[in-house]
Amino acid sequence: MGKYLKKMLRNFDYPLFTAYLVLCLFGLVMIYSASMVWAVNRYDYPPDYFYNKQLVNLALSFPVFLLASFFPFQNYKRTKLMKFSIAAMFTLLVLVHFVGSGGHVGAQSWIKLPGFGSIQPSEVAKLVIIVYFASVFAKKYEAGTIDSINKSIGPPIVILIMAIFSIMMETDIGTSFIIIMAAFCVIAASGIKFKTFAKLSGIVAAAMIPVATILYFAWDTIMTDGRKGRILSFLNPFDYAQGSGYQIANGYIAIGAGGIKGLGLGNSIQKMGYLPEPQTDVIMAVISEETGIFGTVIVLGGLGFIVLRALYIAMRTKDPQARMLAAGIGSVIGIQTFVNIGGLTGLIPLTGVPLPFISYGGTSMILLSLSLGILMNVSMFVKYQKNK
Repeated sequence: MGKYLKKMLRNFDYPLFTAYLVLCLFGLVMIYSASMVWAVNRYDYPPDYFYNKQLVNLALSFPVFLLASFFPFQNYKRTKLMKFSIAAMFTLLVLVHFVGSGGHVGAQSWIKLPGFGSIQPSEVAKLVIIVYFASVFAKKYEAGTIDSINKSIGPPIVILIMAIFSIMMETDIGTSFIIIMAAFCVIAASGIKFKTFAKLSGIVAAAMIPVATILYFAWDTIMTDGRKGRILSFLNPFDYAQGSGYQIANGYIAIGAGGIKGLGLGNSIQKMGYLPEPQTDVIMAVISEETGIFGTVIVLGGLGFIVLRALYIAMRTKDPQARMLAAGIGSVIGIQTFVNIGGLTGLIPLTGVPLPFISYGGTSMILLSLSLGILMNVSMFVKYQKNK
């Protein structure tokens, strides 16, 4: 064990760890700044309430990151561990429909745990699907059956569809999109032939026809006023600035007010009650307003570095599982960043997806830290293989 730790420490990825640490600490500072007025006026909490809660989240996340960093990623291929992870994921995804909370904000996505806060099953599914896909397809690649759609690709896709169906029923469209795209990134990195990937894409596209048919006939039932409002406000938020477009319109104002230099740390106007829950998915608006281009570069530069580092690690290794884990984790962080920033800037509808390592949230922070720990272990393995 000691020999293994020394070997891995010699290959520790300090740039990756530095990016992770900077983002977490910068996010902590911005959560305090963004939430202090909202905590007092909306909830009658102390001004440092969300800051202290996030501090606890980070205190839990760092050990998780370190444990994952030194836990050999090859163990994720163990059949018992895969079965346990899938079973736990589906248990949570089913349970949230019966005892979940959050319907008042558009998605029944959280399970409250007395004395421990709450857990978001869709965040758990995000990581489990990536690790499961990487592990299963690594086995199929090694067995030489990776291009068999019926035997190798079909069963994991069924698991994916079942998980996405449950998450869509919450309804968490943003997370569903992230998981689907990340899963296909893992498949693309699995080593399958382009012809097989194209055939799989065609099957998925064909499967969307009955889904589209259901959506067409059940449109009025599925598309509640809140969901219709999100689409309408995406098209022109200022026409709905007093209703469904309130959050995004004030986000635009915050970004515009910050300009290049920003108004100064703590000086945001929009966080004074104009931006609902400013410490969560719209925190980038407060960062832009207070710190201008400086804070924006820290956040986007740090997240961009992690994504590019993950892709670089994936391209350097010949180990199929390591390649898929790195590609999957990098794609999750990259796609989630795009969905968050894209929603805030009007590129896509706002979906309530948190900004990785920056937004307030325990489940998201802990599972992202676990993901980055896995990526760190893959990075150390790749560096060791290159240097030995």
